[in-house]
Amino acid sequence: MLPAGGRGERFGGKLPKQFIRLQGETVLHRSIALFESLNAVHDIVVVAPARYVKRVQQIVRRDGFRKVSRVAAGGRERQESVWNGLNAFSRRPDIVLVHDAVRPFVTGGLVRKIIRQVIRYRATVVATRINDTVKVEGPAGFLTRTLERKHLWTVQTPQGFHYALLLDAHKAARRAGFVGTDEASLVERLGVPVRIVEGNERNLKITTRNDLELAKLFLKQGFHTR
Repeated sequence: MLPAGGRGERFGGKLPKQFIRLQGETVLHRSIALFESLNAVHDIVVVAPARYVKRVQQIVRRDGFRKVSRVAAGGRERQESVWNGLNAFSRRPDIVLVHDAVRPFVTGGLVRKIIRQVIRYRATVVATRINDTVKVEGPAGFLTRTLERKHLWTVQTPQGFHYALLLDAHKAARRAGFVGTDEASLVERLGVPVRIVEGNERNLKITTRNDLELAKLFLKQGFHTR
């Protein structure tokens, strides 16, 4: 599943960032194309802002993406968009990967590794180790403590799960009125351990104009998706 429901307030401009072009192809196209190319991926659901569903459908038809079975309308929050996407599969898969559509530099090797780990552990995320020192703010803007850096990770996508597990996690969150920052946080609430797969800094999420410039640099350097 590719959530592409962001409205792009931080990015600015008239179009959401998933429709920005990189060397002639939209960010969304590049993300879909990677998953389309993988034998291990059989069904792709794209979740788009309601007003852009037809535009995404046109991209899918124009670019010949045969594995995209559905373009679903997103919700106000990411969690709602993913919920809509989970319920958009015509046939419920055994495993579902959730990947930000605005991370166009994920590699096939990383996706295949996530799938292998999901088969073994049920829940897996891509993450990178934190290099900076992280401190906790206390009252009145003062720092109170320093966190142990060797145990801290920055989480990316894809995040992979047994489909039934992620669906149950979403149902439990909806009943409790809980809103998480990612899919793994919902699964964690069920007491299920989430396996870490180490990623890399090139799995960039395009959120700001600076991210876009960095993405262009990656392409100039000859980025490969293998």
